[in-house]
Amino acid sequence: MVLSSPDLLLQVKGVHKRFGANVVLAGADLDVPRGSVVTVMGRSGTGKSVFLKCLAQVILADEGQIFFDGRALADNDAKSRLEFRRRCSFLFQSNALFDSLTALENVALPLEQTTDLRDAEIRERSLEAMRQLELESHQDRYPSQLSGGMQKRLALARAIVTRPELVLFDEPTAGLDPLRRNAVFTMIAKYQRQFGFTAVIVTHDVQEALAASDRVALLDKGRMNFQGSPTEFRASEDLVVTSFRDNITALNASLAAIRQGEIIPSEDS
Repeated sequence: MVLSSPDLLLQVKGVHKRFGANVVLAGADLDVPRGSVVTVMGRSGTGKSVFLKCLAQVILADEGQIFFDGRALADNDAKSRLEFRRRCSFLFQSNALFDSLTALENVALPLEQTTDLRDAEIRERSLEAMRQLELESHQDRYPSQLSGGMQKRLALARAIVTRPELVLFDEPTAGLDPLRRNAVFTMIAKYQRQFGFTAVIVTHDVQEALAASDRVALLDKGRMNFQGSPTEFRASEDLVVTSFRDNITALNASLAAIRQGEIIPSEDS
């Protein structure tokens, strides 16, 4: 099936996913314009990573359709799914670097696995990816010998070495302090502009996502409660959006009430 939406590189319609009795996705939709940075936000445990893995075809959705470049990724269409994997890269939350391989060998691995390029060309393209991310001087080091920021850049070099049109980022700032979170979002924005790929990010870092994204979406109870620009998200008065977006304001109000001796009800009361 072909969908006539030339401005959209990726379109998700009514995706459902459950694990046993646990319903994770209950009809999630998402529009991803070509050449944009789109961030899917949501509380921890809302299924953001499951949604991203459905997009990457790491997990198959139970229902719904995913269109890439206008064509449906059907379970029985091996050719379209293979073409999608060739044009897409996935950046794992943990970086998923191989400790037994050097930095250069880590970057070269996707080319070795998915292309028929000669060894010399694989090496040159891998070095070029590392050069563009300012890692060429560390090519012979192992991941454990690199800083956390360098490991993130190395994982990105590996993700872009195949020259993908779409890069999926799974919680790229998980466990990082505010300065390093800023650095990661800056890195994504910089290289997305430099290489021209389309980016889909899942995160719960609100302010960083609003600053770095062209569009944002909010996943809640298995569905996208909101899709739009960062400006529209900031202006939204939807209760689900405001409770997620304005959590710091709510925290400050609760702390002020506690200091004044007021009784604050618990979340489950």
